[in-house]
Amino acid sequence: MNIYAQKLPPRPPAPPHPSKNEMINIKSRELDKKYQAERKMILNHPILSKKMKQEQLKALTAKYKREKQALRRQ
Repeated sequence: MNIYAQKLPPRPPAPPHPSKNEMINIKSRELDKKYQAERKMILNHPILSKKMKQEQLKALTAKYKREKQALRRQ
């Protein structure tokens, strides 16, 4: 037995795992940020015509709604 063995400090406790509702809220906020960023990129695009922007926003909104519903179902 080695009497000069190094004693390690105790490990800090593991962080608590987020609950299901907390995870859903975190994912929802990330989804909102992503949606707003993509929406801003579409609206500020210099080349797209107004009609093309409207079509892309409709598609983006539909995609966003589907992802939100899938998130709520979990």
